[in-house]
Amino acid sequence: MNDVKAGEAEKAAATAYAAGRYTLVFKIIEANSSHRATGVMAGVGEQIEAIEAQGWALATMCAAEGKALSGDRTALVCLFRRR
Repeated sequence: MNDVKAGEAEKAAATAYAAGRYTLVFKIIEANSSHRATGVMAGVGEQIEAIEAQGWALATMCAAEGKALSGDRTALVCLFRRR
């Protein structure tokens, strides 16, 4: 699942870069349902790396927690700038 999400992030980043965009705002939702524990946020690093591999650099991010149909999740809103 993490590879699928990273692939989607990579495709969106490549499309935005090819379109000449200078900023990319991307929402990443943590895959791990036990978000209250300290540790690695499942799938997040892979998606950030996939986007940065397309010529973007993470400039800033913010986090929010919410309850969706699938349970509590942490969402990161990431602002990337073109390198």
